[in-house]
Amino acid sequence: MRATIIVLDSLGVGQLPDAANYGDAGADTLGHILDRCQLNIPNLRALGLGNIDSDSTSTSGEDTSRVAGGRLAVDETTGIFCRLAEKSAGKDTITGHWEIAGIETKVPFKTYHDGFPEELMNEFVRVTGRGYLGNCVASGTEIIEELGDEHERTGKVIVYTSADSVFQVAANTDVVPLEELYDICAKARQLLTGKYSCGRVIARPYVKDPDGKRTRTADRHDYAVSPPEDTMLNLISDAGQTVYAIGKIRDIFNGSGVAEAVHTESNDDGVTKTIEALGMDFDGLIFTNLVDFDSKYGHRRDPEGYAKAIEDFDVRLPEILAAMKEDDVLFMCSDHGNDPIHTGFDHTREYIFCLGTGKMLKNGVNLGTRSSFADIGATVVDMLTDGASKTAIGESFLNKIR
Repeated sequence: MRATIIVLDSLGVGQLPDAANYGDAGADTLGHILDRCQLNIPNLRALGLGNIDSDSTSTSGEDTSRVAGGRLAVDETTGIFCRLAEKSAGKDTITGHWEIAGIETKVPFKTYHDGFPEELMNEFVRVTGRGYLGNCVASGTEIIEELGDEHERTGKVIVYTSADSVFQVAANTDVVPLEELYDICAKARQLLTGKYSCGRVIARPYVKDPDGKRTRTADRHDYAVSPPEDTMLNLISDAGQTVYAIGKIRDIFNGSGVAEAVHTESNDDGVTKTIEALGMDFDGLIFTNLVDFDSKYGHRRDPEGYAKAIEDFDVRLPEILAAMKEDDVLFMCSDHGNDPIHTGFDHTREYIFCLGTGKMLKNGVNLGTRSSFADIGATVVDMLTDGASKTAIGESFLNKIR
């Protein structure tokens, strides 16, 4: 038996009850994309994406009992569908993925809205041998334009953060070679512990073409902290099965519980590598993150680009389904929101969606609203270990769908 989880990174389906505490009142990634764009996604709709429960309010006659005002709902669904609330404190990538895999983050990762302390940055300069620019909250695409000329002239790397717990280092790879950038980030990871704790250090390489256009490359690399306890990945590995990580999954879990991992260049490449993995012969878990939704469109506040990315995934979804074997099960979900018309450039505190399908599963099951992202991981572990192992948190819904 094998399970595949594909994370459509940041495709939230409406504000959580505590969204205002995070500055995210009114956030609705899917709904606000649909406000701006038509979405031609017949395959996701057939599985039940538009039939997921909601509790939004509207004065325009929309069906507020369904996500996105019921505009994507269909009469008959073929998949398993639900929305899940976040139990953890936070709205970032690590918190979301760790909760999917069975960990509750009770104390949010430390953030640095005023930049990183001078003492830390002085030590960063000492151990890396490079000066720095920035050290502020910024959009990654904007800061390389703002500070790119000075960086390229001086060789000082660009350091920035966001509302998430991230220490990001951007550099032109003609100025700072990629391997040196990775080494700089690895050294920063060692510094960012204890009182300077930080969820992730991220290498953000970019190139500059002859016309002066700066473009971030697909050679991004994340240096995360290790999960504090066993996750879904460890439990599956300990059961003698394979965990095959695609995209930034390995980085998010710092390799813990991962047997094999492959890098991806884009959403489309991530889908291709998932299909390739489905063609391999092993039992266990294929765990894929499709980051473009978040990094290219959510953070850049581009609803049109986000809509096109959802449509592009929907076009390829039948290929994924066709590659599945008789006893394969597919779950698709998100990990937080990133409303492309919300203020700022950061994630939004939202419910995530989950869709499930496979020949061994029932059709058209509405699981309603679940109390934790961890129900996904609990279900996968229940299925792959035949109930012998359980995640630390989460309630399996396997008995409702099989």
